[in-house]
Parts: sequence; structure tokens; C-alpha cells
Amino acid sequence: MIRRLRAVLRIRTGSGFLLALVFGVAFAAIPVCALLPSLWGFVAASAVTYVADEWLHSREPEFIGRMAQLRLNRILRFLARTAMLLVLADRLDAPDALVITGLIMCAVQSALLMLYTAVHRSIRLGRVLPVVVRNLHLSSVEIPKSPPKFLYDRYLRKVLHLDLPMHAGLLAGLATGVWRITEAGYVLSVLLPALMLLALLGQFRRARRMPRREQIIEAVNLELDRYRPQVVLYFSFAAVSQDFMYQVNMWIETLERLDLRPLIVLRERGAFRFLSRTHLPVVCVPKADDLAELEMPHLRVVLYPGNAGKNVHMLRVAEAKHVFIGHGDSDKLASSNRVSKVFDEIWVAGRAGRDRYQRVRHAISNDSIVEVGRPQLAPIRMHVEHVPGPRPVVLYAPTWEGWSDDDCHTSLIPMGVRLVRMLLAQDVRVIYKPHPLTGRRSAKAAAADEAIRTLLRTDNRKRDARATAAAVAASKPGLLAVQARLDELSGRFRTGDDAEQTRTAHVATDAGADEWHALHAEWHRIFWESRGPVRHNVILKTLPTLYECFNQADILISDVSSVVADFVASLKPYVLTNAENLPDEEFRAAYTTAGGAYLLDRECTRLPSILDSVRAPWQDPAVQHRRSLKEYVLGPDHPTSMERFNAAVNTLAGKAEVEQWEQGLDGPLTRHWADPEEHVTGGAAFGWFQRDRDPAYFDW
Repeated sequence: MIRRLRAVLRIRTGSGFLLALVFGVAFAAIPVCALLPSLWGFVAASAVTYVADEWLHSREPEFIGRMAQLRLNRILRFLARTAMLLVLADRLDAPDALVITGLIMCAVQSALLMLYTAVHRSIRLGRVLPVVVRNLHLSSVEIPKSPPKFLYDRYLRKVLHLDLPMHAGLLAGLATGVWRITEAGYVLSVLLPALMLLALLGQFRRARRMPRREQIIEAVNLELDRYRPQVVLYFSFAAVSQDFMYQVNMWIETLERLDLRPLIVLRERGAFRFLSRTHLPVVCVPKADDLAELEMPHLRVVLYPGNAGKNVHMLRVAEAKHVFIGHGDSDKLASSNRVSKVFDEIWVAGRAGRDRYQRVRHAISNDSIVEVGRPQLAPIRMHVEHVPGPRPVVLYAPTWEGWSDDDCHTSLIPMGVRLVRMLLAQDVRVIYKPHPLTGRRSAKAAAADEAIRTLLRTDNRKRDARATAAAVAASKPGLLAVQARLDELSGRFRTGDDAEQTRTAHVATDAGADEWHALHAEWHRIFWESRGPVRHNVILKTLPTLYECFNQADILISDVSSVVADFVASLKPYVLTNAENLPDEEFRAAYTTAGGAYLLDRECTRLPSILDSVRAPWQDPAVQHRRSLKEYVLGPDHPTSMERFNAAVNTLAGKAEVEQWEQGLDGPLTRHWADPEEHVTGGAAFGWFQRDRDPAYFDW
């Protein structure tokens, strides 16, 4: 019942649910105390609601959003509290003049808030840019500074809290009978927002000097002309959050190592907030009309990590070749979608991806499929490099419930809780890393996820809890310091609106790459050392990364997903859940990655014997199957995935160049290649790409 209520109210944590309950009880007590009347009861209930409201805003924003949907938004809550205060004053026989003045003050405060909101909205809309950039300096246009934070950021919270002098003054007057305190509180609660409004009006004049849309696009085109991008990574997703931006972030380091000049194009403004560190230029263009005005005559290859509706806005560029690269190879339907036919080529990791598309009959041509490997898998350590701990480490990484029941492969609902209970009985250490979208569509998946977390927390209390808890607490300052520096290097979570981020953007270099990697390694070292060798871990954030969890694990238990295909690179034992209890032969025929896996039935009866493959590695009959499967799924080790991916980009860019030359179009080819047939002979023909760079502009 409680889990269902939490799901409805969108409360993520147990402490959040408890505080929401306290908040609701305290808010309900306010009118009761006002009518009784009970002065000190009202003071206590009012104080609790102020504090709880602030805490819930910072810790449970989805719950606050749910209250707003139920017409219990912040403004209404503040007005209701003020109205009940005036009822209390009337019930305690306060002077009628003060009660009536309080009503007038409340109306004046509301009017000032409306005016402030209108001015703020005008400034905010005026500072919305058609294109937002990172690592490009728009020096040709002058963008005014953002208004001061105390006037501009989270203004509603600040203005509403200016009712505190009125509340404190009236309550003090009711308690002492000294009404001058009340009068002073009334004056402050009107004077302070009025002064803030006047200050914001001064900022409104500056905001009117914002450059026009045409000037911004012209400035962006000027910088693009200097940089001359040849490859674009294009990403769009309707509900951008940290849960989806991994689809872009996983490709950043690969892009930075290409021979050609890459550019990242995003379509949603919120994407910047979750973009990882990169020295590559990034542009965010929300509107299709603005995207159409960006000039990239040197563009030859566009890479798409996802199938999104807005892809059509870039697919219109006929001069470039369009490639679907996806965000992981798996046996799910999304990894062999007929929609991919709109692309010139589809790049997969290995032969398994090619065969998967070939099963989609009459849709994808075999010639359009290119095997490029998975360059992102370099951080995964091999099985022979792994040093086991005192207890087997089991990584349980279930997928989510999917967008529909037809694509639901999660083991959480049918067997997840049972599986974890049995793992705990086997005396292993569990690392639980659910998919970021777990519970978004299914309340049952959310309930199973919470039940597993509870089981692991409970079992942790039985395992040397004091020493581990002390180590975890001691590690927090170090982790926070490293995380703060990582965020600073990446530019993630930077403050300011579109205009401020673009105004402060600069041309970046890759000078911070070594520090970035060193900090990542240090963060993971502190984290794992503080957790000790026996504690279970629930991993919900971006750090520790999935691949670092791979490196900690002795064995993986997962569902049909790209997680399994990536884990194959380690050659460690892994388990695929067979929640439908299909016959082994049928399951292996349906899912390629099952070829080297142990299959786990819905009742988990095979689990003890499967774990023997970790406890006694010589009893691991699947080891040879995993070796052959690795090359089938991920391609050969030599040449490396990065070399193959880079060569595929170069080759396709060459094809685009030749097609333009054959059509008589102007381009870099006619200036640098004496013979267009050079492109056929190999990668050496791409020397012109190197010569075409401008080192004075961009530090490579």
C-alpha cells in the first residue's frame, strides 16, 4: 500500500515519504490550530511546513511537481498559510484594523509577485537564444550579462518567503500584545519585494539590448566556417535527462580521437546540463528552422546514436552520409529496427549485429551494414587481470520494463526479488545497478526495485556495519571534492540561462583530459576502498560507471540488453535470465548473447550450480563459448575498435566527397585531390583532411 502511494505521489526515498507525511499533517494542522485557536500550535505547524517545503523542493522535486498537478502549487500553499494566520488573529481578538491591513498587505504582496513574474518572464524570454554553444566563442556579438542571481534565479522562492516578516510580526504581536512589531513586519513584507521589483526593472532595460536571432545565427555560422566541421554527432530525445544523455556521453571520447573534425549537435536545451566533459564544439538548436540556417559545407558524415523523430531535420542534408551508430548492441528489437533503413549505413559492433539486421527481411541491405566494434569498451579489464576478493562479487544489472510489453525483457518483475534473496543466501557480495529508467512505466518494476534495495540494506546491517559505515562516511568529503572538480572540468550543472552560457563559452582544448581521467580513477579508488570487500552496493548515479562495476564483478546477472554484449568483452562468466522458462535451445536461438551465457530459470533453481563457475573456475564449461562469442558479437581485437571506427568514418567521408565531385559541386575535394580516384586506394588519401585544419583556431 505504501509503495503504491509513493509511486502515485512520485516520492523516491523512504525519508522523503516520511517528511511528505509530516508536511501533510502539519499543513492540515494549520487551519485546525487557527480555528481552535492555538497560537503555539499554529507557530509549530507553520514552522514545520516552511522547513519541510524547502527540503522537499530540493530532495523530492517530482513530488512537488505532483502537488502542482493537483493544484497545490507553492503560491497557493503560501497564500493558504497567510489566510489561516489572519483567521487565527481574528479568533484571538487582534485589532480589526490589523486584520484588515493584513488582508490588504496580502493583496499587495500578490500584486507585486505578479508584476515581478511578468518582468522576469520578459527578461527570460528575451534571453532565449536560437542557438546555444559550448567550446565556441561568439566574439562577434555582444550578449549582456545575466541579471544578478538573487534577483533572477529561483525568484519565486525568494519573493514568497518575504511573507516571513509579516507572519513573524503578527505572531509576535499576538503573543506579546505589542502591535508595533506587527506593523513593522507588515511594512517589511511589502517594502522588500517592491525594492526587488525596482531592481529587476533596471535589469529589464539591459536585457532589451540582446542581439537579434539573425545576429546570433550569423555569429554561429562565422565560427562554424572557421572550424569547418566534417563529422556531426546528432542527438535528440523528447524527455532529456541524465537517464538519456549517456547515449551521447558514451561517444564523446571516440569522437575526440577521430582524424576528422567533429561537432556535437543537440536539439533540447536541457541536454547541456548532463553533457560530459569534452573539448569538442557543441551547438544546441531546438528549432528546425534555426537548424536549417546553420551552414556546414564541409560536413560529410552525420552519426545518430538514437532513432528520434527529429532526426528528419538533419537527414535532409543530402551532401552528407547518415549513419546509425546506436547506443549499444543488444538482442532487443531496437537494435534491429526497420526505421534504420532511412540511414545510408548502419554501424554495428560485430558479425552478430549484421546477422541481426539480416533477419529483418526486405528492409536492410547487407552492403549498408559496417562492423566497427565498440571503442567504448577499452576501460573493461579482462578476466585474467581480475583479482577475486574474499567473497564472489555478483553484479545484478537488470534492464528496465521497456516502452511496451512487447519489448519488456526485465527480470525485476517476475524474479528479481527472489533472485536477490537467493544470492544473499549464497553468501556473495551483490552490486545492484538497475537501468536508469526502471519504474518509469511499471509500478510493479518500481516496487521490485525498492524491495531489492531494502533487502540489500538489511543484509548490510548484519555485515560489519559500524566499520564500513564509518569508512563510507569518512570517504564522502574526498568523493565530493573530486566530483566537484569533475563537474568543473566538464561544465556540467553550470548555472545561467542560454545567453549566459553562450556568453561565457570559450574555445576549449584537450589540456584537461589527463586530469579528467586521473580524477575518475581517483574517485573510483576512494569509492571502492571505502565500501570494503563484503558490503553490498546499490549503484544509481553515473559514478561509479557501469564499466567500473564490470571490473569489480566476478560474474554478471542480467537480461537481454546491451549490458550483456559489453560484458562479453571481459570474458568473465555471465548469466542471462530466462523469465519465461523457454527451453535452452529455443532461448539461445532467439538471443545471440545467450551463446556464452549460463541461463537462469524463473525459479532460480540453477543459481547454486552457476555460482560454482566463480568459486571453482576450472568448473566453467562456458569459457570456450565466451571466447568465440566475443569476436562474433564485438569483432576482432585487431585492428582495434577505435581504428576500425575511425577508418569507417574516413571511408564514408571519402564517398561523400567523391559523390559531390561527380555531381560537380564545389568542396574541399576539388582543391586538394588531383585525382578523385585516390579515395579508392585507401586511408592515405585522407591527408587533405589533416591539411585542411586551422591550428591557429583550434588546438588539436
